[in-house]
Amino acid sequence: MDLFDSKNVSPMLIYEMKAPFDSPDHIYEIKWDGIRCISFLSDKTDMRNKRNKLMIPLFPELEDLYKQVKVKCILDHELLVLRNGVPDFYEVQKRALMSNQFKIKLAASKYPASIIAYDILYYKDKDITMLPLMERKKYLDDAIIENHLISVSRYVENNGIMLFNLVKEKGLEGIVAKRKDSLYWPGNRSKDWIKCKIMASDDCVICGYIPKENNMTSLILGQYDDDLLVYKGHVTLGVSLRILNEHKYQIIDYSPFGYVPKGNEDAVWLAPELVCIVESMPTEKDSFRQPVFKGIRDDKLAIECRI
Repeated sequence: MDLFDSKNVSPMLIYEMKAPFDSPDHIYEIKWDGIRCISFLSDKTDMRNKRNKLMIPLFPELEDLYKQVKVKCILDHELLVLRNGVPDFYEVQKRALMSNQFKIKLAASKYPASIIAYDILYYKDKDITMLPLMERKKYLDDAIIENHLISVSRYVENNGIMLFNLVKEKGLEGIVAKRKDSLYWPGNRSKDWIKCKIMASDDCVICGYIPKENNMTSLILGQYDDDLLVYKGHVTLGVSLRILNEHKYQIIDYSPFGYVPKGNEDAVWLAPELVCIVESMPTEKDSFRQPVFKGIRDDKLAIECRI
């Protein structure tokens, strides 16, 4: 089936490394803190997240995105909500979980979304995933008419360390290094694309919480090792029960780890279903250093959170 007609394309995945580097064989782009999506644009806008969930009903302000391209195409892009020029992951993820149409329209008016396009997979009537990245970038520039809804990701050549340091100064998430000759492999993880992050991030299962003094709350974290749920400690910074209560969860009367880890005797245990993002300083140890809760995500299953 034609790639456009299938409407079932997963974005190419990225390897992670810690240290930025310089290379004449790579380009370097800012890593934006939003939701990765694929959009099919022709006479309408069909936008889907990594789990193939339709996003336009949740972000109706982007319904006219198709008017900003000159040809029928498929774009790989980041879906963002910017506040004061900085991506706000909490706002974009909060919207992705809404169902009330009035609240969605209100949020769209208060915090309108936009996209930054990284790549193009389809141009006119042709699958171009097997063209080198720099060729695809030319098609991307040609296809898009930039406005407040959409922009094309800028990049620098050679100087990855310089861009990383600039991104760090601005408090952004990191950079992505891409080989200039890289092909686009939907759904596959390739070392041709590497992210260098200011903070290391992990997806963790929320297994319970512990009420603390001064209305603080610690979330109890876990990750899977094959089919075994492994205790990974806590995150307190950035956590609030208000955010947790915006999501459906089930209180259970036993530890999902099969035992009660030390220091968790007063825990409220939850069915291991919700997934959250935790950022921390990079460490060689099997633990989090200065962890920060960044939000709950609905585009990943608990069983996918692996050590």
